[in-house]
Amino acid sequence: MINVSLPDGSLKELEDNATVYDLAASIGARLASAALAGKVNGALVDTSVALADGDKVEIITSKSQEALDLLRHSTAHLMAEAVADLYPGTKFGIGPSIEDGFYYDFETEHSFTPEDLEKIEARMHELVKEAKSFARKVTTRDEALNDFCGQTYKQELIEDLDEDATISTYSNGSFADLCRGPHVPDASFIKAFKLMKIAGAYWRGDSNRPMLQRIYGTAWFSQKDLDEYVTRLEEAEKRDHRKLGKELDLFSFHEEAGAGLPVYHPKGARVLRLLQDWLRDILYKRGYVEAITPHIYKSDVWKTSGHYKNYKDNMYFFEVDEGDGRINEYGVKPMNCPGHMMIYGANIHSYRDLPIRLFEFGTVYRHELSGVVHGLMRARGFTQDDAHIFCRGDQVPDEVNRMLDLVDYVMGVFGFEYSAELSTRPEKSMGEPEMWEFTTGVLRDTLDKRGIPYEVNEGDGAFYGPKIDIKLKDALGRTWQCSTIQFDALLPERFDLEYRTADNTTERPYMLHRTILGSMERFFGILIEHYAGAFPTWLAPIQAMLIPISDEQVEYARSVANELMNAGVRVEIDDTNERMNAKIAKATAQKIPYMLVLGKKEVEEGVCAVRHRTEGDLGAMSVEEFAKKVKNEMPLV
Repeated sequence: MINVSLPDGSLKELEDNATVYDLAASIGARLASAALAGKVNGALVDTSVALADGDKVEIITSKSQEALDLLRHSTAHLMAEAVADLYPGTKFGIGPSIEDGFYYDFETEHSFTPEDLEKIEARMHELVKEAKSFARKVTTRDEALNDFCGQTYKQELIEDLDEDATISTYSNGSFADLCRGPHVPDASFIKAFKLMKIAGAYWRGDSNRPMLQRIYGTAWFSQKDLDEYVTRLEEAEKRDHRKLGKELDLFSFHEEAGAGLPVYHPKGARVLRLLQDWLRDILYKRGYVEAITPHIYKSDVWKTSGHYKNYKDNMYFFEVDEGDGRINEYGVKPMNCPGHMMIYGANIHSYRDLPIRLFEFGTVYRHELSGVVHGLMRARGFTQDDAHIFCRGDQVPDEVNRMLDLVDYVMGVFGFEYSAELSTRPEKSMGEPEMWEFTTGVLRDTLDKRGIPYEVNEGDGAFYGPKIDIKLKDALGRTWQCSTIQFDALLPERFDLEYRTADNTTERPYMLHRTILGSMERFFGILIEHYAGAFPTWLAPIQAMLIPISDEQVEYARSVANELMNAGVRVEIDDTNERMNAKIAKATAQKIPYMLVLGKKEVEEGVCAVRHRTEGDLGAMSVEEFAKKVKNEMPLV
């Protein structure tokens, strides 16, 4: 007999060679039927794996955190089996689970079409009914190469494995695949799935390697979950910031300008400036001071900062003839940090001067591969709401708390729920252990005291310091990483930053990087999709459209527009010859918050008939009343 321990600390006695499934069955028939896999001493395994005395075991069910990845990877194998059945001679790449789904890469003479996806899905449903088991087999390198004879990509993967690596395959029916596993017990566990799209993908992401056909899919534990996911996708497509950006005349991209370089039209530029002005006002009132730094520096600066050695491939460099026989290399900035280091280092600082909170809306440029550039969400040129705080050790806890105060306020204004991720010291890092212990402890304690839900990402901090990443949730339930609070033990040392202590000695200041919105472009894209283009009144590029019913009211509309603009309201006049209802429909389609309808009666009474884009008619208001209403919708600073 053997004894294994369960997550609650209790022991369970089992017969020798009992499997994970046997353990689940000994607890209850319902658990046995729900068991997808096991976690033995922290490692995921199949339900068929035999247990040993002293093992710590958890039964994985559909409610477990790992369950969806397990299901989706198994569904990728099922899809590959269906493709093998329908398209003989296919060569197989890889088929991992990804966020919200899975994919598999194929090489075949047949060009997949949307109609083919329906055929493959139908074959997958047939295989589900057959309920064949996913059987694992451990094999040798030579056996594996022989088993995958003719499968070029699988053989390459086998050749690349370490000499002492365990090589395993999984078969379901006649189809076998090279895989570490684990998988669900059999195909009957795969119930709700859908193949989504076809794309091209270079083998191993290398543009010099063959282009394979990639089929994306998604899988869920219930049809209800699948239907809800598809509905979310449809809504996300309607809200796609690239689509709305064009429809609302906010920005555009141009092939001749280059990938990832947005061109902002007046309306889009207005929204970005409104965001910056609002945040700038907040920062000044919270003790920050603004800096403006160059877009380019000589390479000497990037060598001092370490970017030249560690980040050069992501930067743009060029040579400048200085006119005196010298040719210097310059680099376009990918980050704003060096300029702030130089500002701090330009003066002698006392302990009384600290903290110094420098902020900048600094535009940076990064050499992103064209394949990963995605609208505003990942651009090559973007502006960061960057800040660097220089402080004493005793000031660090308060500064971190102040930053999280700011995060909480800003996210609240936009209605975002958020959580955090704490990333700790990586294996390769710099700085004394005491510094890491102190700074990580400050971040952890502050999150705990504020009650902010967070996950710990062990070993994923930067090599120069731990960090907090804030992840917001938008209207569709999607998460986005925006705000970051990060300690830096590297740059103060590289730029030799110091301050005079009360004892007249010198010490290095602690330095924190901080962004709240992160990339302004990315945050703008998130807002477009979050609000479906219908910005709140204070952010709308046009807050009110004046709609004269006939030419007789155009002059009155101009006087109302002047009065409103003087009061700080952003307005336009639709003086086209279209009918009133058409003008209202056009303004509504443009997501303009208010429409002020001006007819003969409104002119006589000196008022406006106010209409809201979603609430409809709000009645007549004087110009002063309406201006006050708009002003009251501005968030407090």
